[in-house]
Amino acid sequence: MTELPHSLDGKRVYVAGHRGMVGSAIVRRLATENCTVVTSDRSTDLREQESVRSWFEENRPDVVVLAAAKVGGILANDTYPAQFLYDNLMIEANVIEAARQSGVGRLLFLGSSCIYPKFAPQPIAEDSLLTGPLEPTNEWYAIAKIAGIKLCQAYRREYGLDYISAMPTNLYGPGDNFDLAGSHVLPALIRKAHEAKLAGKSSIEIWGTGTPRREFLHVDDLADACVFLLKTYSGESHVNVGSGTDIAIGDLAEMVCRIVGLEGTITRDTTKPDGTPRKLMDSGKLAQLGWTASIPLEEGVVGAYQWFLDGLEKGLIRA
Repeated sequence: MTELPHSLDGKRVYVAGHRGMVGSAIVRRLATENCTVVTSDRSTDLREQESVRSWFEENRPDVVVLAAAKVGGILANDTYPAQFLYDNLMIEANVIEAARQSGVGRLLFLGSSCIYPKFAPQPIAEDSLLTGPLEPTNEWYAIAKIAGIKLCQAYRREYGLDYISAMPTNLYGPGDNFDLAGSHVLPALIRKAHEAKLAGKSSIEIWGTGTPRREFLHVDDLADACVFLLKTYSGESHVNVGSGTDIAIGDLAEMVCRIVGLEGTITRDTTKPDGTPRKLMDSGKLAQLGWTASIPLEEGVVGAYQWFLDGLEKGLIRA
């Protein structure tokens, strides 16, 4: 067996943001590796430089996965622009600099597909970054994530550190946010369909025409891709992580209703905006490296719905 260029064997791997959907998936994936996963509790405020430095001095990880971030939907981004920009800038700057100071030679920073211009050519390649205006409703979060990519590039150039970045597409799966006030489209559809089924309704409503196309990736696939990149990739360019396929929102709604068991129709509120007609990332770079997604969308949605049901039963999700 060929030894991978960046083995995790025997390493202490710090997952920042381990309570979130992405971080918890990465922790689950790392459990199958011969490494020790370390995390920080709520007493370590990643926005505070001294708090982060103290944690690194005490715990001395060998590898860092930076999945911690202040996240939210369009409404939250638009309502709290200062918090989304400041908090995310501080989190990434503090963790990356503390990693450098404590001798961490390997770090993976996780961004978001919202870093790309609103009207980037489809599918969106890595070199589309900074080629046009951002989507105004989430530009604060996007600018912070772009700064994180640039920090990793700068630390490679100035300090010779092997810090890399990955940009996932729309994610879903265990640990997702199913609160209709702040959730993304797929978990929102799951909740809407489930509640309509319980109420004996025969339809759910979606915004717009249902024709816009979106790409979705199961969070466990992302976690696997992150471990793959940690083991194999070294480069200044960030790497897109997507499923490589997209689906119309109307078709997605029909799939969700079928999985939930809601027999009815999808109504379309065409007075509401459609948004960007298509958003698909070009994950060819990652495919050339040797990784592709393995969880089909329908299979993944079945699992996400079961996780939602389990969460309701255990009181982890509000009814």
